[in-house]
Amino acid sequence: MNEFDWKQLLNPEFYILLEFGGIKIGLYVVLFIVFAETGLLAGFFLPGDSLLFLCGIYSELLMKDFSVGNDFLNVSLLAATVSVMGIVGNMVGYWFGIKSGSYLFKKEDSFFFKKKYLFQSKDFFDKYGTKAIVFARFLPIVRTFAPVIAGIVEMDKKKFMFYNILGSILWSFTMIFAGHYLYELFLTQFNIDLKHYIEYIVIAIVLITTVPVLMKLLKKRA
Repeated sequence: MNEFDWKQLLNPEFYILLEFGGIKIGLYVVLFIVFAETGLLAGFFLPGDSLLFLCGIYSELLMKDFSVGNDFLNVSLLAATVSVMGIVGNMVGYWFGIKSGSYLFKKEDSFFFKKKYLFQSKDFFDKYGTKAIVFARFLPIVRTFAPVIAGIVEMDKKKFMFYNILGSILWSFTMIFAGHYLYELFLTQFNIDLKHYIEYIVIAIVLITTVPVLMKLLKKRA
């Protein structure tokens, strides 16, 4: 029996290929992670963007038991299902923000909660207002706390739901379709199987999505 390596938890491919009792459970794990990023305030260490990109690459595997017989429809169904979980997660985060009020700003740091991320998200929300709910979807850490901040400041529920739905759909469809069709493009046009370069893809996506946040923090400290 192979020894479990905790580093695998940072590898999105690990979740997609997970099996339990010989049954592939990758799709269910992916949906839970998308929900947990905002619904359980656990987004600062979960591989959100890279996970969805890889979902596009492994869409055939993930949708094997739910295939409707058409590649485009299968990818669309996968993206739609992910977006629903993102919407529900944001709703829970928003509800928690309303109920918690200023409690989170007084809460001590723990492994699953870092107060500095809350303040960073608040700054982001103050800058972009209601549109922050959409923009935050594409930014690690910020997307975890943005709906909570929306709840704390008592953002109008109808506006929140509109931007919540819009942001979740844009995020899921953009990332999953990009992964799926870029994989096909590289395979058919250049005979390059992106599955052999997963580590590099993950690193690239992490850099692309986190650099704007890091630049903002550095600029703020300067």
